[in-house]
Amino acid sequence: MNNILNNLPKEAKDRHIENKKYFDKLKKKTPKNLDYVMQDLHDAEFKKMDCLKCANCCKTTGPLFTDADIERVSKYLRQKPQQFIEQYLHIDEDRDYVLQSVPCTFLDNENACMIYDVRPKACREFPHTDRKKFQQITELTLKNVAICPAAFNIVEEMKKKLPL
Repeated sequence: MNNILNNLPKEAKDRHIENKKYFDKLKKKTPKNLDYVMQDLHDAEFKKMDCLKCANCCKTTGPLFTDADIERVSKYLRQKPQQFIEQYLHIDEDRDYVLQSVPCTFLDNENACMIYDVRPKACREFPHTDRKKFQQITELTLKNVAICPAAFNIVEEMKKKLPL
């Protein structure tokens, strides 16, 4: 897994222009079956991928925390929302609540999430490759292929399954 993660940023960078052109075409001429194809590709990839062996998303990026996430996590940690915010979060340049630091505070030494059952929506949905109207999140996907080997593989398979 380390070898894959070490090569991932370079591989993603090497394919960035190709992927950007592909996604630009995808937005202009979205296949009717896109969401179904993406769901199938996502499911197939995550049958093979063990996120606990990787956890690169948790090690290198921090999720956005919605108000609902803050309520849920702070309750789980038996804190008041304001205490949780002060201890773990800050407001970024987009005016969103994000973690004060990465790797994620809630990632244990075996790559498991200590708040898994109440984790933020952004974590539950990452890498967002099974999201409806996938063509609307291509900018996010371009970033995620450099972080998540599964997202990288899904995009590579997508280009084969849906040549544009």
